[in-house]
Amino acid sequence: MSASLSFDLSAIEPEEGAPAPDRLISGNPKFRTWNIEEADGGIYAGVWEATPGKWRIVYDEWEYFHILDGYSIVTEDGGAPVHLKAGDRMILRPGFKGSWDVIETTRKDYVIRL
Repeated sequence: MSASLSFDLSAIEPEEGAPAPDRLISGNPKFRTWNIEEADGGIYAGVWEATPGKWRIVYDEWEYFHILDGYSIVTEDGGAPVHLKAGDRMILRPGFKGSWDVIETTRKDYVIRL
């Protein structure tokens, strides 16, 4: 087994999903997730994509992500909106609560630690 792994999405069938109905704020967003790595210790890495819509987010995990394409607004409860576009990066820490608003279909790569 190699100690490296490339982000080759052509070899992975994406999982499809959507926000839980009780978290949906507006629109009809759909998700596609290409899980590339699931490592011991609760480490996950891959690519996620969402179509326009807005929903509540609550993080129990730590996540780093890099926006590859699109435009979204992430707003922490009681905080200012953060406008995200291609090239932007962000870390969401456990305890983050707020909303994710996809304005233009957004794709990000991510690393999550539980």
